[in-house]
Amino acid sequence: MVYSGRLPLNKNGQFSCLCRWAFPLSCVRDIPRLILRQERIEDRLEYNLPQNHTVFFQPEDGDELYVGGTDFVFQIDVEYNRILELFSLGTAAGQTCGEGPCKNVITVIQKFQDSLFVCGTNGNKPQCWKLYSQMPNHTLEIVESYEGTGLSPYVYSQNALSLTVEGDLYAAAPLYSDGSSLQFRRKAGSRTNVWMYDKWVTEPTFISTCWVRRREEPDKEKIYIFFREKNSDSSPEADPWISRVAQVCKVDEGGSKRFLQNMWTSFLKARLVCGIPNESLYFNRLQDVYVLHAEEWRDSQVYALFTSSWNGTAVCVYSMEEIDRIFQNSPFRGYSKDIPNPRPGTCVSDSKDLPLATVNVIKDHPEMTDWIHPIQPYTPFYISNYNYTKIVVDRVQAADYTTHNVLLLATDTGMIHKILNDRFKPFIISETHLSNHSDVIRSMKLDSRKRKLVVGLSEQISILDLQRCQDYNGSCHVCVLARDPYCAWTEAGCKPTIPGGIQNIDGGQTNVCLKTAGVKISEEPKKPTSNRTRRDTQPSSSLNALSASVHSVPLNVPFYLSCPIDSYHAHYTWEHLGTTRPCLRLQASCLHLIPSMQTEHYGNYQCVSKERDYTRVVRVVRATQLLSNHNPSIISRPARPVGTISTNIEDSKNNGATAAMAMQAGWFVTFAALDIIVQLLQ
Repeated sequence: MVYSGRLPLNKNGQFSCLCRWAFPLSCVRDIPRLILRQERIEDRLEYNLPQNHTVFFQPEDGDELYVGGTDFVFQIDVEYNRILELFSLGTAAGQTCGEGPCKNVITVIQKFQDSLFVCGTNGNKPQCWKLYSQMPNHTLEIVESYEGTGLSPYVYSQNALSLTVEGDLYAAAPLYSDGSSLQFRRKAGSRTNVWMYDKWVTEPTFISTCWVRRREEPDKEKIYIFFREKNSDSSPEADPWISRVAQVCKVDEGGSKRFLQNMWTSFLKARLVCGIPNESLYFNRLQDVYVLHAEEWRDSQVYALFTSSWNGTAVCVYSMEEIDRIFQNSPFRGYSKDIPNPRPGTCVSDSKDLPLATVNVIKDHPEMTDWIHPIQPYTPFYISNYNYTKIVVDRVQAADYTTHNVLLLATDTGMIHKILNDRFKPFIISETHLSNHSDVIRSMKLDSRKRKLVVGLSEQISILDLQRCQDYNGSCHVCVLARDPYCAWTEAGCKPTIPGGIQNIDGGQTNVCLKTAGVKISEEPKKPTSNRTRRDTQPSSSLNALSASVHSVPLNVPFYLSCPIDSYHAHYTWEHLGTTRPCLRLQASCLHLIPSMQTEHYGNYQCVSKERDYTRVVRVVRATQLLSNHNPSIISRPARPVGTISTNIEDSKNNGATAAMAMQAGWFVTFAALDIIVQLLQ
């Protein structure tokens, strides 16, 4: 193979991480163990037209999922992947829409006052509607409409978020069409409408908001707002953006008529830190947040996704107890006097009676001096060169009743990474491609009870089954190596986790397959039941159990052997006549290249993979000498395929697919042809 001299560049012309191709040890943590594809038609719903913006909403403890797009809202059945109800919400006929498109892009869906509350851009004139169904499975009807300023943005690209808490509606959206006066407000419900003081935030981008219940102290409950804002530090080395979390009290009714009337009297903000402090390396740009709630609110955790100015991505995990501690104990930035009583930010029964001294600190010094550090303070939980855009986290109970957190991260090209939080060490279980081409993920919603992830792309909705245990169904060893808390080995094979099933989530050690009694262990390979190409899996005690495919090759011609890579965490080698040779990895294949076939090159070759404590033979090939006079330049076809090389690079789709099909048919290729393939894949 001739090196082409080209460095791999990403779509923006920047250097891409070489670890995805060369697999150095320092990058192993960033490599998915399996590459999967979501190809079944029944696992997706396709839009009639591409969607530039979608919003998902699932009521708490509800089965239905609502999807809002351009001029429509529909309800889908996640279990059976079908549309249950469709409601059209286009702009009014003859409406003048100004400079923008005359479309109604839905931006808000909430349950509010026993109805479905929907807001949209409405042709640059934000509008909201109450949709109500008189009978189950009956078509939704508009019962009321409202002016939507402050609830929906004027155009979908403007920032917005919403939340309902005990019948009150909270939202962040700009008041004006130019995007200005963007702040977090309580807009409707039984409590007083309140909003922010203009100087509390600077050019904010609101990311997420959540309500944290305190069942024993309901009047102390708080609403947290996660956002990033313009950094007041204008020095050249400072990042222009800074990430924050803010708090307001649920019972906050605003100040008295004399001071901060209809404004939050409990608003405080603090900086979220995510980085490597010892190296002064920080990820300052908050992109997405998922709050993993616990029965005891102090045990709740915040998973936050950050990016940096150099296009790195990181996930940091914070304790809700630590966030609350900072707001209760940190000094106030820029304030040096005695802290008044009650302490600013404390939830009180009547905020209108707060002393002026307390309210003044809130007005002029709402920022905490102390920063909020993650649970793992010296390094992020996960650092990656993938450009992640969204995050959700599921809490999964294993077969031994222990719980494990599984992250589901969306990339900017339409892939989902399933990542195990292994005692604050990431393990990438799999990478799932949701589309045959790169696509933008607009929305993502986890249905934890059904073990489904609903993903909204620009062209389709994909429903990803998180219990894809058929992908590990080769043997007990293969099932255990996956370290997927959703799956365990049973008498019926690798199935959704049940108590007593065989797993080893913490270490992936396959010796549990031999030591565990009560479950029948079968090492017979199963037939393919998924979209992946399954490989025969053999126990380590029978390395010669696979039958060899025989290929006749002339002397003095280039020849290569190929076997498929199932696990990208395994170490692959080729064994021949007592000699072990390293594997040349090319995409999903393990190659062994012979520049010119000589007598000593004939015989049996075994492709062997080793992962943790498990060794197996993936493929056996026997090369015999072809005695007749064949032209070495002619490609001869073997009796069985030697291997496959798959291509999924969009830029070389046509030529790469042709080359891939040739090799999937098992054709021998010259090194010149192989070099062309290598260049196409780069």
